[in-house]
Order: sequence, then structure tokens, then C-alpha cells
Amino acid sequence: MRDQDRLPTSPGFWRSPLRGPWFTSVLGLVLLVGITVLFVTGLVSYAAYNPGLSPVNDTTPDKGLLGFYLFAWPTDPVWLYRLTQGVHVTLGITLIPVLLAKLWSVVPRLFALPPARSVAHALERISLLLLVGGGLFEFTTGVLNIQLDYVFPGSFYPLHFYGAWVFFAAFVAHAVLKTPTALRTVRRRLRGEPEEGVEPAADTLVSPRPDRPTVSRRGAFGLVGGGSLLLFLTTVGQSLGGPFRRTALLAPHGTADPNGGPNGFQINKTAAYAGITAADTHEDAWRLVVTGRTGTVRLSRAQLVQLPLHSSSLPIACVEGWSTADQWWRGVRLRDLAALVGHDGDPPDVLVESLQRHGAFRRAALRANQVADPRTLLALYVNGEELSPDHGHPARVIVPAAPGVLNTKWVGRLTFGAL
Repeated sequence: MRDQDRLPTSPGFWRSPLRGPWFTSVLGLVLLVGITVLFVTGLVSYAAYNPGLSPVNDTTPDKGLLGFYLFAWPTDPVWLYRLTQGVHVTLGITLIPVLLAKLWSVVPRLFALPPARSVAHALERISLLLLVGGGLFEFTTGVLNIQLDYVFPGSFYPLHFYGAWVFFAAFVAHAVLKTPTALRTVRRRLRGEPEEGVEPAADTLVSPRPDRPTVSRRGAFGLVGGGSLLLFLTTVGQSLGGPFRRTALLAPHGTADPNGGPNGFQINKTAAYAGITAADTHEDAWRLVVTGRTGTVRLSRAQLVQLPLHSSSLPIACVEGWSTADQWWRGVRLRDLAALVGHDGDPPDVLVESLQRHGAFRRAALRANQVADPRTLLALYVNGEELSPDHGHPARVIVPAAPGVLNTKWVGRLTFGAL
């Protein structure tokens, strides 16, 4: 027996007195709610890119039915994407201690023998492997993306997209099988009944030879909850912005706003990183090319400044979870530029192209409702000053409620029409 207990396939190998149906069930119910919110906000983020509008907005290959389009992304309220993506990223980070504790609590089942006692048990084991693998993959790639550490092979977007569907399918299957048992376990505990007998003997998580406890289960829950609270407090500030940004110690964009002054707010890519040079944006060389129903016009920055200018107070919100406070933008409405090339009345969709020569989202498509919104601008100024090179000089797009990557910087061409 002692020799057998040295193997992880033996129940006697796992001797923590904390493991048991109650501990696992509580963690599982927390994850049931949390991961459901993560999946829904992930789908919402996918919809925010208007993936059905143009291939440039979603380059995920062979997505088939998984790439179903939810709805045209609205422009109201202006903080919508800031909220939904902030919840997605912050909640994902906050749930990490809960996920790790849950995996620790059920690790004996991964080594249980025989591997399958029936067809139903075999399906459950397969769903468990997909659940564990998919969960670790999704949380790991998500954290790496937030930290700007692109060490995984390939693009983050298709990896996280397909991984999410595999993980959530396994999660749903596991939830259908285990949620009734978890609820019964919690109810039994609340009524003061013992844990034993809730699960089949072969599946029990209670050790047959538990060690002496060094911490109570209440203390273990406190440790998990404290870890989640700490991660929440050191992450959420990047979504709130303003004075709270300094509290986001674990976020790359959690530092104070750079440089100060009217252009002193967070950016994702610098002009140097995007390969934008002074020669590209010099007033003698740069022209905005606008194409539409009646042809093409080319406008210098000086000519743009002579057009009617309007102002909008809008934030920038990034898929990585960070956002800025509202900035005061001033420029030409996109719908007015559409009218210059024959699209009076209701403007059509538009393809926006940047001077940036390489990289994702150097081109982006905006839906007609975004173009028509009077707050959508080709911005020339921010907070009363010309755009800096890093913020998109000589001109950038700013759109209410859109993901940050659709607010294209260093704009060189606008093509209005059906995409």
C-alpha cells in the first residue's frame, strides 16, 4: 500500500485535507459565472470589429460557422467598448487564482484509474482534458497579449479565437455534467450535512489518509479570494484611466500618461515602430486621398483645416484592456468627407488606409452607421493642439465606441462605398 501511495494514480498519494466536493463545487460555481461572462464579452469584442464588413477587419482563416456575425456595432454609448473589454480583461486576470485553485482541487481525477469505466465516463474525461488544456491556453495567451509578450507561434487573434471555442465547448459539456452535483453539494453543506456520499466512491476527492491540516478551508478560500482581489486592484486601473491608472501595476499601460501636455496620453504604437517618417507626413508631401461615387479628391492638411471643423470628446479603448480618459478631438467629420465625393445624405461604409506599410490593422473598415455619426472625425487636433507623430499626425480617425485599432492613425486614404 505504501509503495502504491507513491504513485499519483493512487488516491492515497493526494493527502491534502482541503480537497473535497465542497471546496471544488464552490470554485466551480464561481468559474461557471465568471467564464460565461468572459465568453459573452469575448463575443461582444469580436462583434465590435465588424468582422462581417470586410476581410481586413478579421483575418481569422477558415472560421466558417464560428465566425457568425452578431450585429452592427453601435456608436452609443461612447464608452461601450471601454466597458465590455475592460470587464473581459480585468475579470480574466481576476479569475486566475480561482482557476488555479480549481485545477489543484481536481488534479487527482486526472490520474484516476481506470481511464474510462463507461462511455459516459470516457466522454467526461475527454471533456475534462479539453477543459483543462483549453483553459490554460486561453488564460495564458490572454495574459501574454495583455503584457505585449507575443511569444506564442502565429497571430494572437486566430489562436485565441479558436482556443475560445474549444475551451467553451468543453466548459459547457463539463458544466452540464457537473453543475447539478455542485449545487447539491453546496446545498448539503448549507444544511450542515457531511460531504461524504455526494460523489461515487471512485470519484471522491476526499483523501483516504489526509494529512493534518495547516489551514482551514475558510482560510484557503480567503487566500484564493485575496489573490483575486489583489490582481483586480492592480489591473482594473488601466481600464478606468485617470488617477486610477497608476494602480494598474501589472499592466504595461498602467503607468502614468507619457510626456504630459495635450498629447500626453497612452498610445499603442509609436510612429517609429510603425515606420512613419517625417518625410511621409511633411506638409509638402502628404495628401489625403478621398475616393467615392464621383471620383477622387486629394486634400492637403491646410485644405482640410479650411473645411468645417467639429469637436468630439471621446476615449480610446484597446483590446488589451486599457483605455484613455476622454480626449477633446477636433477635425473634419467623415460624413462631410463622404459628401465631397458624391455621398450626400446617408454615407456608405469606408475603407481607411494608413501610411503604415506593414502590420495588422494598417487598413480598417468602418460601417455606415459609424461614418454617419457626427462624432466620427478625421481628427487633426487633440486637446487644442496638433496631433503629435505618435498620435497620428497629420490626421487620424476617431470613432465613438470602436476598438482602438479601428481608430486608424497616419491616415492616407479614405475609400467610400460598398465593401
